[in-house]
Amino acid sequence: MAVFVNGQVAIGKNNISNSSVSLEFGDYTAPHGKGIVVPWVNSETSVSSSEKGTIIFDNNDKIVKYKKADGTWFNLTRNETLTVEGTPNFDTTGSADTTLQNSLNDTASAKTSIGIPPEGSNTPGILVLEETNKAMILPKVASPHLNIINPEPGTLVYDTVSKQLAVFNGTVWTFWKP
Repeated sequence: MAVFVNGQVAIGKNNISNSSVSLEFGDYTAPHGKGIVVPWVNSETSVSSSEKGTIIFDNNDKIVKYKKADGTWFNLTRNETLTVEGTPNFDTTGSADTTLQNSLNDTASAKTSIGIPPEGSNTPGILVLEETNKAMILPKVASPHLNIINPEPGTLVYDTVSKQLAVFNGTVWTFWKP
C-alpha cells in the first residue's frame, strides 16, 4: 500500500518560509547544533544504481561523496592532510559506527518521497525529493565545528557564520563556498 501526498515539510520549525522549498530545516544555535546525516555505505560501488545528485558517506575511505551529472563521484570531504614536507598523510581514523545497522537487512524498495514524482520516475534512494521545481534547505548552524557536539560522519549543514556548506567526515569538517 502506498499513499501519495503533495506537500512541503518543515523540520524543527513551524512552517516553510519559501514556496520553492520541499524540505526545510529550522535554524539551530549553540549548544544544540544539528545537521543531516547522509547514508553510510561500505563503498561507492555498493550504490552503483544511484542517481545523479546522490550524497553518501563512503565508510571504506572515510569520505562524503556526491554523484555528479557525468556519473562519477566527487569528494566533498578529504581524508588526507599534508605533512610539513608537502606529502599526503591519509587520515583513516574517521568512520561511521555501523554496529547498530550491521544486523539489519535493507529493503531495496523502501524509501520516502516528498512531492509529486515526475511521470515515469522510479528514483532509488532513502529520502527522495521528487519535485522538479523545489529544493531542500539544509539545517543552518552557526560555526558547526564549534557548536555540533559529537557530529556523526556524513553530517551536512549550512554554516551561517562563514556562509558555507559544512561537511563532516568523522574526523574533520570541510567547508565549501560557491
